[in-house]
Amino acid sequence: MGGRERPVHRRDALGAGAALLASALAAGCARGGGEADVRGGDGVVRGGDGTGGGAPGSSPPASSAHGSPAPSSSAPGSQAPPPSSYGSTATAGPRRFPGWPGEITHGPRDRPRIALTFEGRGDPGLARAALARIERAGARVTVLAVGSWLEAHPELARRILDGGHEIGNHTQRHRDLAALVERDEHAAYEEIDACARRLRRLTGSIGTWFRPSPGPGATAPVRRLAARAGYPHVLGYDVESRDHAATGVPAVLRKVTGELRHGSVVGLSLARPVTVAALPLLLTEIDRRGLRAVTATELLS
Repeated sequence: MGGRERPVHRRDALGAGAALLASALAAGCARGGGEADVRGGDGVVRGGDGTGGGAPGSSPPASSAHGSPAPSSSAPGSQAPPPSSYGSTATAGPRRFPGWPGEITHGPRDRPRIALTFEGRGDPGLARAALARIERAGARVTVLAVGSWLEAHPELARRILDGGHEIGNHTQRHRDLAALVERDEHAAYEEIDACARRLRRLTGSIGTWFRPSPGPGATAPVRRLAARAGYPHVLGYDVESRDHAATGVPAVLRKVTGELRHGSVVGLSLARPVTVAALPLLLTEIDRRGLRAVTATELLS
């Protein structure tokens, strides 16, 4: 939405992407998944579970969703610029969507749009690689960031917003919020509010959405605390990639493409090698189906 034209993709690129997807799926079925798939992927991303290691070395500077080169990120630990240096997305805050429940798991089923949502934590190099691949496909996504991750890598808030994406709250330390609220409601609220404060300092707002950890569902007490912190809706999802447990790219592709439909909200991880490797094929398949990947706010608008 927002008056942006859908990116044009060459027929041969789509055909090649579809063929690669079919090959990956077939290979995954033949092998039953495995470490070779994680390392093979698209031949670039290797090693680890996304919690450490270096960034993929072959991701060139990306073009942003607006057609201009995506800015390079500052060094980890650098001070983020003031909110005035961001685009209009930076000052966007939570919106109330009348007629939609307190926990939203999908958008309208009658429009060919989907929302890819990402848990924001882990290796910052992998996060940047994922964003670059998303932007090369002309997609826009929603990143639900962990506050301690933004504290360690404040430049990533700007990187997300400058790519045309939106950023939201995924608690401060990624604790089990449903269990915590039963023991200590104040501590549970602080998990939400501390991340909101971090987002406000970095971007000028508390972010567009809240998703509890570990996710996706929110109990009634958690929804109440989220509303108190300024989030009228909790953002869930109806398609879970299970990329945190996937042994290879084909497993992620099968899970997501097998459940994807109009209006779907997909839950993914931003900084796992298998997810970064799967993104080009996944985005090609989304385009082949005539779907458009937009932010969660755009999906509901």
